Amino acid sequence: MIVGVVSDTHLPRFGRELPPALVRGLRKAGVDVIAHCGDLTEPIAIELLEKIAPVIAVAGNNDGKQLHKELGERKIIEADEARIGIVHGHAGKGRSTADRAYNAFADDTVDAILFGHSHIPYRARRDGVLMFNPGSPTDKRLNPMYSYGIVRVEGKTVRASHRFYLSKR
Repeated sequence: MIVGVVSDTHLPRFGRELPPALVRGLRKAGVDVIAHCGDLTEPIAIELLEKIAPVIAVAGNNDGKQLHKELGERKIIEADEARIGIVHGHAGKGRSTADRAYNAFADDTVDAILFGHSHIPYRARRDGVLMFNPGSPTDKRLNPMYSYGIVRVEGKTVRASHRFYLSKR
């Protein structure tokens, strides 16, 4: 299974369309599903991503009450034999976004945790769990490039890689 991973799209503040490099990349990767790790700000992000593949999303700190009610703040999905946690990473215990994301699934068995919030691409393993933040495809902040992620799941093995691009056009 191939999972496209995005976070912190903040649409429509950063546009009413997805960046062409993101759309091309997700289509080229042949994603089966897209995980949005929060801070959509409006449902338009889901609508645009659903033109590529089904979307599983959670709400972040910039999402309103309605999105929190509809999406929730954390989810666990099953991909092949792997369990993948999805959370924004803004709330809970921990000093860093990665700490808060990890702690959000402390009572669960997961093989990977996908999260956002910081807009900083991140990939590491913690106690055997893959921790992955795709960065942001629309708001790179101080990062040199915009980014998203591709997660490949085979059985219980979860591998993640970042995809980077310079321009949203």
